[in-house]
Amino acid sequence: MMWTNGKILEVAMGQSAVDLNCSPQDFMKTQNVVVISGKQEKARKYLTLPFSCQLVSYGNNVVASVAEEWMGVVGDYIGRYSMEHCFETPNMHVLNDALQERGLRICFMAEYFLPDLDALRELPCVYGMRVLSQEDFAGLYVPEWGNALCGDRKQLDVIGVGAYRDGKLVGLAGASADCDSMWQIGVDVLPEYRRRGIASALTSRLALEILERGKVPFYCAAWSNVKSVRNAVKSGFRPAWVEMTAKSREFVEEMNGKHG
Repeated sequence: MMWTNGKILEVAMGQSAVDLNCSPQDFMKTQNVVVISGKQEKARKYLTLPFSCQLVSYGNNVVASVAEEWMGVVGDYIGRYSMEHCFETPNMHVLNDALQERGLRICFMAEYFLPDLDALRELPCVYGMRVLSQEDFAGLYVPEWGNALCGDRKQLDVIGVGAYRDGKLVGLAGASADCDSMWQIGVDVLPEYRRRGIASALTSRLALEILERGKVPFYCAAWSNVKSVRNAVKSGFRPAWVEMTAKSREFVEEMNGKHG
């Protein structure tokens, strides 16, 4: 496939439309859009549908995919504040307070990146790199590679690129086939080998391998994860869209219990 930046964005918006149960054109409107969420067979595999409350923006407006009972509350919220402020404090507390009254809380906030073909290129690595297939991942589902690979969804880990020093794996980027058209990149480098350009070399090489296979690579980072965002930009990725997800109070408390 002959990729362009426009085609890559089109694919991403198309997938987001499936996930949110809306139209791709909804992300290009100047006015905000609220739709009722529903189960979708082609949605990203790690999503739990239907959403209670999911806000997404590609920079033009806010599209909210919600349970029917939340249409009024969420519609009022995204109509009250500017698009940018809907995804940040202090305004975000207004929505969280309304959700919390009935057992929901804001849980996830993330920024998503797509490759910029004007910037994406294979970057040099101080160590040798090798393209890996699913069969090569056996034995690699350990904490050191927890971002590159997902033990809970091993069947989705389809391709990777490893960096080796004297036969030892020191860095790994992996791609998860989260949906039919888009594969998500995760990357890890052993602590003693960081700050040597390995992560960006692995990420850029894997992005090119994914494009060659007719899929769109995408990269996700929390807005506060400065190191990850820097890696995305250095690797030839650019910010494309943002998401904010509400989950049940019990879900949030369980997450805090595990990771707090």
